[in-house]
Amino acid sequence: MPSSPPRGSTTHRGRAAEEAAAALVVSAGLRIVQRNFSAAGAELDLVALEHDDADAPTYVFIEVRSRASSEHGSAVETVDRRKQRRVIRAATAWLVQRDLWERVEVRFDVIGVALDEDGEPRGTPHWIRDAFQAEG
Repeated sequence: MPSSPPRGSTTHRGRAAEEAAAALVVSAGLRIVQRNFSAAGAELDLVALEHDDADAPTYVFIEVRSRASSEHGSAVETVDRRKQRRVIRAATAWLVQRDLWERVEVRFDVIGVALDEDGEPRGTPHWIRDAFQAEG
């Protein structure tokens, strides 16, 4: 059985932020269908499925970012255009592998998680739905 990363380590902080984001997404009624998917030189933190009674299901690709301090900006501000392109590239690969490319609705969200000095989440994560778009 793998051991837990040391408290406060980068790995611990990342896992804690991802768990906080996943809990928020699930509490909002989405279902997590994939975590930490890597392809095309990029990674998807969370892939969720959102069912709206009026619409077809939407696959939501979620980038999770964390910061212990907002001194240099918030966690969500770290998702620049370059990072967006990487997430879109990984999402495209994920969709193609599952024969869903151009067959389903997709959305790109960003969730920022504030962490305390021990790398534990504090407060409610900041969820930006439809944070960016794939260029057509």
